[in-house]
Amino acid sequence: MTHNTLFNQFQSAYTKFHSTETVLLSLHDHLIRAMASQQITCLCLLDLSAAFDTIDHTILLARLTDWFGISGTAHNWFKSYLTLRTFSVSVSDNKSTSTKLDCGVPQGSVLGPLLFIMYTTPLSSLLTSTSASHHLYADDTQLFISFSPGEFTTHVNQLQSVFSSVSAWMSSNLLALITSKTEFLIIGLPGQLTKLNNPVFCIDTNTTLTPVSHARNLGFLLDQNLAYDHQLSAVTRSCNYHVRDLRRIRHTLDLNTARTVATALVHSKLDYCNSLYLKIPDYQLHRLQSIQNSMARAVSCISKYEHITPTIQSLHWLKINQRIKYKIISLTYSALQFGQPQYLRRLLTIQEERCTRSSSVVTLVRPTTTRRKTEDRSFYHAAPTLWNDLPVNMRMPASPADQSGSYQTVLELSRSQFLSRLKTHLFTDSYPP
Repeated sequence: MTHNTLFNQFQSAYTKFHSTETVLLSLHDHLIRAMASQQITCLCLLDLSAAFDTIDHTILLARLTDWFGISGTAHNWFKSYLTLRTFSVSVSDNKSTSTKLDCGVPQGSVLGPLLFIMYTTPLSSLLTSTSASHHLYADDTQLFISFSPGEFTTHVNQLQSVFSSVSAWMSSNLLALITSKTEFLIIGLPGQLTKLNNPVFCIDTNTTLTPVSHARNLGFLLDQNLAYDHQLSAVTRSCNYHVRDLRRIRHTLDLNTARTVATALVHSKLDYCNSLYLKIPDYQLHRLQSIQNSMARAVSCISKYEHITPTIQSLHWLKINQRIKYKIISLTYSALQFGQPQYLRRLLTIQEERCTRSSSVVTLVRPTTTRRKTEDRSFYHAAPTLWNDLPVNMRMPASPADQSGSYQTVLELSRSQFLSRLKTHLFTDSYPP
């Protein structure tokens, strides 16, 4: 399916080089650039009920043939895999009678998620033909459309029409859309949002949604101004909880174990979708850095009065600002080297070769900037700047002799080599000699 480009490019679940972060980064880029253009964006977050459990086997088997050309023995294998499955519930010593499963895909299987993506492929085609943009991550669907505040009525009607089409498609394919959990945000600059007069989103004749100030999207809290105060507060609470726990049990752990626990429980939360934190205000960056400082003190058993930078350096941790740059540059590498995800690769343009020193390395075209600093937070503007500032030996192009396979690589360094040099480069930036 990957080789023949059968996956929907906006379906990011269970696909190599795709993740919840790439989805949110792409959405964030769209929102930031719309704000820089004095536009607002209506974002609708859809929720499905037990999506993996309601897949109809007859529809799925027909879809495997009609959309993906699976037939004969292969089709019979899928049919055998799906049919004659049973389900029962066991509580203590009591067990219910077995019930035949006529729908759904096996939970916990490798094939189950892939079958779900194949089942919902027509939805992607439906959404692509509409005026709204979209992203999918398994059963999470988000629709969004940007426009000037004065055009709210026209464009929100278009979004409502798309929502109705999606709801009708899901009903016809036996998927249950939970309208009560659908969330509606209007995102933009404060000055633009004040131009709206009681905006609403009509799901149907009986259900009307008013915009919420913030909502959780793939584990990340988006707010109407992209200030991320709610997100950072949630991260701070969660991380501080784990830091306190680590401090309580630190005397029972050796240094390496404590460092591993801290990385697993705290750094993982600090790093989740940190590419969206680029160029946030200094006071917000300081909140995140304070968490890392506290974690380093807990791991190293030092007091709060000792200078923390040498300790973080001894743990070989990048500081928060450099961790953000690391994430963006690593995503840029994947987009250039592997062309994935496509929705991020399209935001990057490689500079044409010229007879200059800079043209001997892979250099990205820097988009024309305006006086609005808002757009500097977008991947479209930030990635080329960060990339072009890398050392020359990290941006060397691949030679023709290195090309192999169906995809032509762009860069000389492999992924592991590049990331190793990237950390060394940013580590020097964090702790200059």
